[in-house]
Amino acid sequence: MWDNAIEYLKDPLLVVKVQNFFGVIYKSTQQSNDSSEVIHSDRQEFMNEEFDLKQHKRIPSNISSSSQSSQSSCDTDSSQESGGKEVVCTINNRFWYYVFVLGTALGDEIFYATFIPFWFWNIDGAVGRRVVLVWTVVMYIGQGIKDIVRWPRPGYPVKKLQEKWAIEYGMPSTHAMVGVSIPFSVLFYTMDRYQYPVHWGAVIAVAWCTLICVSRVYLGMHSVLDIAAGLFLSSSLLVVLVPLVDWLDGVLLTSHWSPVAVIMLSILVIVFYPNADKWTPTRGDTTMIVSVCAGILAGSWTNYQLGNMVASSQAPPYEIIWPSIEMLGCTILRTILGFCGVLATRAIGKSFSYAVICALLGKDKNELRNSENSLDNKNKIIVELCYKYFTYGMIGFNTTYVFPNVFDLLKINRPTYYTEI
Repeated sequence: MWDNAIEYLKDPLLVVKVQNFFGVIYKSTQQSNDSSEVIHSDRQEFMNEEFDLKQHKRIPSNISSSSQSSQSSCDTDSSQESGGKEVVCTINNRFWYYVFVLGTALGDEIFYATFIPFWFWNIDGAVGRRVVLVWTVVMYIGQGIKDIVRWPRPGYPVKKLQEKWAIEYGMPSTHAMVGVSIPFSVLFYTMDRYQYPVHWGAVIAVAWCTLICVSRVYLGMHSVLDIAAGLFLSSSLLVVLVPLVDWLDGVLLTSHWSPVAVIMLSILVIVFYPNADKWTPTRGDTTMIVSVCAGILAGSWTNYQLGNMVASSQAPPYEIIWPSIEMLGCTILRTILGFCGVLATRAIGKSFSYAVICALLGKDKNELRNSENSLDNKNKIIVELCYKYFTYGMIGFNTTYVFPNVFDLLKINRPTYYTEI
């Protein structure tokens, strides 16, 4: 029974059915002759037995080329598939396409790079530290399992409407894990800290998670089984992590040995990250996540140890302070200046660290940068991991220590920033 359920949820044709439901119409062209056959002209025709399900059930995604990320490519281009076939599709419902492109962006690095700093500068640092720590642990475990399990993304006849993550393995879906870890950890850490309708927070968290999960299937990047595994794993981890991180945040903030432990542990988990059988960007992305977390924790620890942070005299739950015109102006100014600082930190940190590490290894940085990505290219892997760790660690540190102090000097910082313990 379980085997049948797993095979059903893993079936690429189930992904096609979801795409078809939201307006992606498929056609398949046989290369060996001039005739073409329609796979799915509508949801009813999908159920017809024009395909041998056993023949097309488990063809690896690495032999299936990806489509372009834009919607127009699905209308005009065709991707060469296995077995001498090519798949052509059209998008009949543009509304769902744009909704799901937006939804998948909620689990992308661009979202992390904007959401996390914005939350610290404009909402609540105490909740921010806990959410980042939960997110980091969940993502590290999910990314590591991907490179251990090594299940390919959906293969033929699925048309991938996005190719950004196509080279990575698919099980479990870390987008689904982010869809659980971020909105629900925010909910759990704010429900007793602030006075607001918790049921509306729950509705937003569920909608957020659902949008991300459906978007990954719609774009052809994950099977339903990948999504289910990601939801189950992240939900199980949250049961343990939410209370543990709530206690651990106080220890990391007050202990004199906290930055040493954080930096050493973050380096160790990167060094001993599970080895894959091919090069993928997974390890580099994981390094960025871990280093941002380490930098954020180090910056918060520095604020506390220098006496900048003092616990609020009031006990939670706090009343939400809705921004006035003046506060809104300060929020916009903080956000603009902060993101400019983040971009500057990234540009300077990446250039400096890349050059220094290449010099230490005795390698030409331009030659190394243009070399092929491969597991055999050890020097490029070392340089990539080191510069990402340094650069994104500095971004995290500046987010919680340097930029808030600059905001203080400019008299635009949040009054409660240094009371959020």
